[in-house]
Parts: sequence; structure tokens; C-alpha cells
Amino acid sequence: MKGLWFSELQTPSIGISCLTKATLHSEKTEYQDLMVIDTVAFGRMLLLDGVIQTTIKDEFVYHEMIAHVALNTLKNPKRALVVGGGDGGSIREIIKHPSIEKATLVEIDRRVVEVSKEYLPEISVGLQNPKVEIIYDDGIKHVKEHKNTYDLIIVDSTDPVGPAVGLFAKEFYASVFEALTDEGIFVAQTESPFFEDQLIRRVYKDVKDIFPVAKLMLANIPTYPGGLWTFTMGSKKYDPEQADLSNIPPLNTKYYSPEVHKAAFVLPPFVQDIIKY
Repeated sequence: MKGLWFSELQTPSIGISCLTKATLHSEKTEYQDLMVIDTVAFGRMLLLDGVIQTTIKDEFVYHEMIAHVALNTLKNPKRALVVGGGDGGSIREIIKHPSIEKATLVEIDRRVVEVSKEYLPEISVGLQNPKVEIIYDDGIKHVKEHKNTYDLIIVDSTDPVGPAVGLFAKEFYASVFEALTDEGIFVAQTESPFFEDQLIRRVYKDVKDIFPVAKLMLANIPTYPGGLWTFTMGSKKYDPEQADLSNIPPLNTKYYSPEVHKAAFVLPPFVQDIIKY
């Protein structure tokens, strides 16, 4: 595949194409087609069912924002759960926080973790940490079975198709609420405001119905549809916009900062309209 173009049809009407250097890995797992390719623009890239999941070039934006905004809002988080996220990027960011005693990754497809360890060591490096527990299971089932357990739950899911559909359901968010401690927070990736406005509207409403505090935040991720990405947060107690960021731990981040933390909640009018009721 050297010198060929990889193309992903991101919506029925738009796509992204990347010039490749090589195909590093390709297999059909029990659950999905899994590939790692090396691209000129974005470096090594993880694909599931032909859809870009993460790349060496821009992964830090997604993983830093999905983890640090919530963790720096919480007062003393000890236990965190990542549902999905088999590449390990969210786990890598979580364990930067010294208060974290245990970070659990629940990934349904073992091969995503194994292949990420082999081909994406910069992203998966945290999976070797002794604080990390890896469980190969259905994340929805795990959440239902662990009530009042986690201070933070991150839903690091693929797009809402196939097995991931249940991770965007109100019933699942109700289970997440029960799995969190009394001061807990959950964060989910919730797609592009340009192309998935109805999904964002529905998810935000569901989270707002369940959690005392519901927030939408933004980040720029070049390889995701539209480049502008949303994360939806549900908090039992703390408002992330009011977080005291004066004594946060040194995090060695490339996108996240206290200023970006605050700015992420400043929504353009068209995004405000999506979540207006």
C-alpha cells in the first residue's frame, strides 16, 4: 500500500484522504476490521472498520481533553473507568494525576489493546502502569455491575454504529450515574456539531435529565469529521466551569491548559442553539 491513498467516507457527502507510506497491520478480529497504517500527514493511524480512531499527530487533543477537564474539576479523584479506548490514550492521561489509585480500562476487543501496544507505543504507554487494570468485557455490562464505584467514567467510544450504539443511550447514562460516587463526573465523546447536531441534542438532553450538571465542550481534532469535536459531561456535584485550577498537578500536556479548560465551554452561537431547549 506504499504511496497509495487511504480514504474514509466520514459522512454520506464528505470524506478525508491521506497519502500512506505503508500498511503496518491488518486483521479481522472477532468484532471488527482492524488496521494500522502509516501516513505522510498524520503518522501512524489506527482504523476500525475503515474509520479513523486515532493518529500519532493529533491524538493528544482528544485524550487530554476527555480526561483532564473532568479530573481537574474533581477534588481528589481516586478511581477512574474508561469504557472503550483500547488504544490507551485516555488511560495515559488519567494516570498523570497523582491522586488516582486505580484506572480501569474495559475494552470489548482484546486485539485493539494488543495491536496498539505494538504499533502505537506513544499512545498505549500507560497500559503498562501498575495502577492500570485491563478488563476485556462489554462496557455497558461492566457499568451496570459496578454501582457507586468510580469518581470518573470516560466513554471513549467509536461512532454510534454497531456495538457502540448502546453507549449513546439514555439507559446507559442512567447506569453511569449509578456507577459514579456521590461527587463523580462522566465524559463522553459526542461527535461533530456540523454533522451530528441531532445526536448531540439528544445526548445532551438525556444527560441533563439525569445529572445535576450537564455541560458541552469543544476541541479541534483535524482527522475527525469537520475538525471540531464535542464532549458531553455529566457531573453530580461540581461545575467544570467553576473549577479551581490554581493548584493542578504538572501534566505535560500539548493542548490542555487551565485557559483551554475554561475556553472549551465557550460555545459558538450555532453550537449553543443545538443544546437550547
